[in-house]
Amino acid sequence: MQGNAQTNFSFEQCQGSAMPYMAPKHVIAHPDSLTPVMINHVGRHGARYLTSSDKVKKVLGFLDEAEKNGTLTPLGSELRSLCRKVIDRSAGRWGTLDSLGMAEQEGIAARLCEAYPHLVRNATIEAISSYVPRCIMSMDCFTHEMARQDNSITVYTSSGRINSPLMRPFDIDTTYIDFVRDEPYKKAYTIYCDSIVPSAPALRLSTANIDTGRLRDASLAEYSMLAGLQAMGIDIDLRHYFTDREINALWSARNLDQYLVRTASRYSSAPADIAAALIRDLISTTDQVIDGRLDARIQLRFGHAETMMPLLSLLRLPGCYYISDNLASVAENWQNFHVVPMASNLQLKLFRATSGRYYVRADFNEVPVPLIDGRNDIYVPWDDARDYLTSIVRKASLQSRSETIDQ
Repeated sequence: MQGNAQTNFSFEQCQGSAMPYMAPKHVIAHPDSLTPVMINHVGRHGARYLTSSDKVKKVLGFLDEAEKNGTLTPLGSELRSLCRKVIDRSAGRWGTLDSLGMAEQEGIAARLCEAYPHLVRNATIEAISSYVPRCIMSMDCFTHEMARQDNSITVYTSSGRINSPLMRPFDIDTTYIDFVRDEPYKKAYTIYCDSIVPSAPALRLSTANIDTGRLRDASLAEYSMLAGLQAMGIDIDLRHYFTDREINALWSARNLDQYLVRTASRYSSAPADIAAALIRDLISTTDQVIDGRLDARIQLRFGHAETMMPLLSLLRLPGCYYISDNLASVAENWQNFHVVPMASNLQLKLFRATSGRYYVRADFNEVPVPLIDGRNDIYVPWDDARDYLTSIVRKASLQSRSETIDQ
């Protein structure tokens, strides 16, 4: 591994994948020569309470021990009170969508209706979600807002494990499950964390003589908990607990972990290849609308960060795909706050030109981006896009079979 690159991202960005969604300032209009025909939407659930009490209990255990031994600092005592506040507020709500998450989904839906009123009018909408309640609630908030904007729509929703092949392939893809079990990246990741994760944040909580490894673990747990609090409506100043350099280092450790486990990397393409079925579904539903075999011209899907990261990596969207032997360079080229903030989404928008030809535009977090790797055009002929997406699926399937044979 080459030298560590020190980033200088903002405290807001260093919330990483827990960062609340940043709505675009302007909705990008399409040319008058194009008529909207269909929208294929894939999105992450909105902001939510911490998914479990694990990180909070880990921090609290560290602080309780310090208090028992008489080594708890004033800052540690303050954080201990905050941990108890988080536990009290989250009782019965761990992982559930909160009011901010609801507002995020409602905002995306409202902007869609505002930008495409003629497409929404009298539309048949099909929506699916993962079986996880925050995803179901995200779907319900999104479709409820669409109905509030235009009650002429007809909505069909589906949730449950039946949707796991599309929304939670990481649970069922055997090649990927084997990859996670084997952890071919573990040694390199550990070396990286040992070189960059600071112990100072934990040292400010306790004056006890504790080994460096445990201090680093405590610092990471502290970061993981605090970075997720804004998403659940607890407003704190992260500068109270970390310096700029410390939070960037802690963020980069978490960022690298998600990159290695959820996207294509030098170790394997398996984390990205699991999104092949979802891309096949995007192709199929688009073709069916064009051919007149599908009436539902708005297709909505609600999953997780773990759904989006593989999809965006496999598509090689700008900033979502990166391969390098130097793991220290990942933080400068792949950022989880860019790829999967809360409510992150991809919308493939299909248009028909006056010539009768179909074009597609990819909107990533509601901002148009090039869909085809190596090309800069925003509006891509559907035939070209289809060929590109089909080639991605074919390569992913071949790679998956190859890795299965190798094992």
